[in-house]
Amino acid sequence: MPTSISDPKALILAEALAHGFDAVRVTRAEGSPRQRQGLGEFLAAGHHGEMDWMEARRDWRADPRTLWPDAKSVIVLGLNYGPGEDPLALLAAKERGVISVYAQGDDYHEVVKKKLKALGGLIAGRFKADVKVFVDTAPVMEKPLAARAGIGWQGKHTNLVSREFGSWLFLGSVFTTLALEPDEAEIDHCGTCRNCLDACPTNAFPAPYKLDARRCISYLTIEKKGPIPREFRAAMGNRIYGCDDCLAVCPWNKFAQDAREIALQARAELKAPGLAELAALDDEAFRTLFRKSPVKRIGRARFLRNVLTAIGNSGTPQLAASAQALLRDDSPLVRGAAVWALSRLLPREELAQLREARETDASVIAEWDAVN
Repeated sequence: MPTSISDPKALILAEALAHGFDAVRVTRAEGSPRQRQGLGEFLAAGHHGEMDWMEARRDWRADPRTLWPDAKSVIVLGLNYGPGEDPLALLAAKERGVISVYAQGDDYHEVVKKKLKALGGLIAGRFKADVKVFVDTAPVMEKPLAARAGIGWQGKHTNLVSREFGSWLFLGSVFTTLALEPDEAEIDHCGTCRNCLDACPTNAFPAPYKLDARRCISYLTIEKKGPIPREFRAAMGNRIYGCDDCLAVCPWNKFAQDAREIALQARAELKAPGLAELAALDDEAFRTLFRKSPVKRIGRARFLRNVLTAIGNSGTPQLAASAQALLRDDSPLVRGAAVWALSRLLPREELAQLREARETDASVIAEWDAVN
């Protein structure tokens, strides 16, 4: 490992790998007209849905210099979270819920940020440079930065694709006042392939390289706060948190590797959880099960909304009891989802007998009205 500070970039790259990152490259701390235009078109079309924070700090996202004018370089880092199994195989197990690969282990925000802080501290101490670290939650467009740095390219599904790791890289960045020689950008290797576009269950891609998040199952199960629009419920299948379809079908995954980071490997209880067991979670049990998982961020009500949608799609009448038990849940969001699930599993006559005449929440009444 280099020890001389005469070659700071070589030392930083070596240290990044030593800290467990799988990919590390450098780009200049600057935006691009194409990046700004793409973000503007995305927001103007309303494709960000309820993610108002994207609009609120659009200038920061479009240009790193707006976020931090003193920054000269961005060190972009990738941490592989490649699955050991086919993430789409569980879609056929209708009585079980599918949690996106990235959320089956510990919260990647914490795992990546810990490594970024360690690397940033080394840079600050060794080179007397200022640093700021970011991972996903800050107004940083990490995928375009990673493409410009040469870690991969943004595929037709808008996600980053790597020739070494396929679709499975968490991204983080270290902004620094240290001037480092930038790496060459990666070129697009998608060619004529459109696997990711054709695989999307909800047709969330209006065109190659364009995503309408409002139709994306990841958005619907995580970012969407209210009831899931009816037009997308059946297409969700048993996906209860996120969706891996467009990632998993990418041909470049033939080069993917299993995750080395222990904290990112799937926990047994999150690989193929039973829908009945998930529907029975109270607040305490929900917090306990997802204590170190990003799933905890959406809260129990939104999570059970997703679970009940999967129960409705299961085609398994035996799961009706799980949905019926939630007709009296404290959350109107949960009660409404329970109504829809039961409407898919029970005969109309039996469903009519379950209707609660004293229901006062408008959204739940609307669900009852829609199935009667």
